[in-house]
Amino acid sequence: MGDLLQVELVAADRLVWSGEATMVIARTTEGDVGVLPNHAPMLSLMIEGVVDVQTAEGETQVAAVDAGFLSVADNRVSILAERADMSHDIDLETARHDLERAKTAGENDDEAAEAVRRAEARIRAVERAG
Repeated sequence: MGDLLQVELVAADRLVWSGEATMVIARTTEGDVGVLPNHAPMLSLMIEGVVDVQTAEGETQVAAVDAGFLSVADNRVSILAERADMSHDIDLETARHDLERAKTAGENDDEAAEAVRRAEARIRAVERAG
């Protein structure tokens, strides 16, 4: 097989996922970015959202991530986020409950808005992996 990406998805407290991939898709402040082997070096700010990793084995790994950084260089992709959860580790009902609670916490509160975005990303990750 040709070139592969070496991917590391890291949360502040742990390594969430690591492995070889053929493609990574992440949401940045500039929009969704797709990274393939031999991608030009880049460093981008990520926003809360979903990261899709197409593994070398043809599987799709989906994670919900908080804001952070996406770094690409020499076929290495580093995704660094305050929090990150693989879709199979997310309890959908808990995420839905968190979303409702965040929506009622206050519309003008920045922390509540961040909690809404985080809960929505967690729900999307589970649904996309479904």
